[in-house]
Amino acid sequence: MTRLLAIGTEKGLFLATHDGGGWDVSPPHFTVKSVYAVAIDTRGGAPRVLVGASSAHWGPSVAISSDLGKTWEEPDDPAITFPEDTGAALERVWQLTPGPAGRPEVVYAGTEPSALFRSEDGGRSFSLVRGLWDHPHRPTWEPGGGGQAIHTILPDPRDDGRMVVAMSTGGVYRTADGGDTWAPSNAGIKAVHVPDPFPEYGQCVHKVARDNVDPDRFYAQVHHGVYRSDDGAATWVSIADPLPGDFGFPMVAHPSRPGTIYNFPMIADMDRYPADHRCRVFRSTDAGASWEPLSEGLPTEPFYPSVLRDAMCVDQGDPAGVYFGAKSGEVFASLDEGDSWSRVAAHLPTVLCVRAAVI
Repeated sequence: MTRLLAIGTEKGLFLATHDGGGWDVSPPHFTVKSVYAVAIDTRGGAPRVLVGASSAHWGPSVAISSDLGKTWEEPDDPAITFPEDTGAALERVWQLTPGPAGRPEVVYAGTEPSALFRSEDGGRSFSLVRGLWDHPHRPTWEPGGGGQAIHTILPDPRDDGRMVVAMSTGGVYRTADGGDTWAPSNAGIKAVHVPDPFPEYGQCVHKVARDNVDPDRFYAQVHHGVYRSDDGAATWVSIADPLPGDFGFPMVAHPSRPGTIYNFPMIADMDRYPADHRCRVFRSTDAGASWEPLSEGLPTEPFYPSVLRDAMCVDQGDPAGVYFGAKSGEVFASLDEGDSWSRVAAHLPTVLCVRAAVI
């Protein structure tokens, strides 16, 4: 079994492979670009790596490799552009998400400013999902600390017309008709930065994950809050109490075990340090009713770097691999579902995102 780990950083993309021994980490790709979004698409047999990269000089772009980074396909014309009538310009690609298994040509992109794009040709070109862009709430969405962006895209594996997206700040939105209409779905999620603690929308949602066994169950990490929904993201309940901190960025669901999720809790909103200044991943096997710290093999000295919203992931292995990267440039892997950890790489640029797959 070969595991592929894609590591997006502030200065390029690193690809790491594991064939049963140690990790082999490639030299960087896209060395002058910040890689905020990576997807590993395994729907068509041979894996494809899709990258959303941003250059300070050339701007944002989407590139595709079908040979594990040996060559890259990057169109002369930008894959993602806003229609002229929107008056908007693409600032960054925050998310690339393969569509349903039965539609290998469909890929979604989430961008800054907050918009959803859909590709019908495997990510080579995208069109704006006008239903969300034209939503009457959109002009009132405010940027979070990292910008105003759609960072979570969760197509329903049972129905191509149903999808959940999340953004900072705007909250969670759902569609049941392929993106023509959208409704906010934030009931029960508290907002700490506005006068109304439970507004219809406007929550600063950091990340949402769908349970891979029960697709009507979702988990969310919010600006001061951790939540679960058991009704398709319609309503939410807090699952933060057992954690040492309710602030954080990532939320990841196990690929095959229902109710098993991973979180990297933090405290001190303005300082944004890991809880207790310790490097620990927390795992719940009962949908957030209880949590256990996982730290075997992780640094034992005081740990201060953040783990960003897309810098934690799982692969489809059995047992599942769990991965995270820190702003310190360290990347860690667990090949036994979090029970023990080893360092994949150190001294990389700031880690912005990680994605993994068994190939």
